[in-house]
Amino acid sequence: MKAVRQNQKTDKNDALAIVQTLFLPEITFITGKNTEQQQLQSIKRLRELALKHQGAAQKQIVSLLLELNIRVPNAQASLLSKLEDILEDAENGLPDIFRATFNVAKNQLENMLKTVREYDKYLEKSIHALPDCKKLLKLEGVGSINAVNLYIALRGEQSLSFKKGKDASACIGLTAIQYSSGGKTNIGTIGKHCKNTILRSQLITGAMAVVIKVLRYRAKTKKERWLQGLMQRRGNKCAAVALANKTVRTAYAMLSQNTEYHAA
Repeated sequence: MKAVRQNQKTDKNDALAIVQTLFLPEITFITGKNTEQQQLQSIKRLRELALKHQGAAQKQIVSLLLELNIRVPNAQASLLSKLEDILEDAENGLPDIFRATFNVAKNQLENMLKTVREYDKYLEKSIHALPDCKKLLKLEGVGSINAVNLYIALRGEQSLSFKKGKDASACIGLTAIQYSSGGKTNIGTIGKHCKNTILRSQLITGAMAVVIKVLRYRAKTKKERWLQGLMQRRGNKCAAVALANKTVRTAYAMLSQNTEYHAA
């Protein structure tokens, strides 16, 4: 209601803005989440927080060792193996206190990786316990994370959060921005800014994986042939955005009509 409120922010002006907003035509209200959605959202956010901490700790270890002219790989498995070799090497001239400190850092990184795997396990169990969420895994470019994203974004507490799939993809930020004036319609890109950048980024990343697969192998379905033609006309990135848009609208149709997805 910030756009409706007049003058300064006071209790009186806030109350007036609430009343004025209720009488606006075509106003869209936010739907609540059920218990299953809250559970999935909590697990997903805890996993994202653990991933941020794990990535920060991993980069910190690599950069600190680089200052000592010790170059280690960035990959998780290779980094842990290399750290083990560095700590066991008695001829590299590292002090005992420094070795003990980096041993603590290595153990901390291992615990973070274990924490992420635990969150993945609980997320998988939660998905398979929900039929609506489980059937979204059949869509192209939709794994566990994107299945949770679509289920949370599309399914409301009592019904679907949107009236049609086009509204859902527009809210996520997967449709082109329109800037029209004087009867002239200008259609641009999807824009750099949207309300949920993480959701849009994860959906496009999943779609990009499908694009890479279609590049390497022969198209087997009607959607893959459509994707190949779009890639030739507009490029791989544009095709990935279009596929993510189609994925959201297909997921909406599956949830609204209670149907399963079968590739043509």
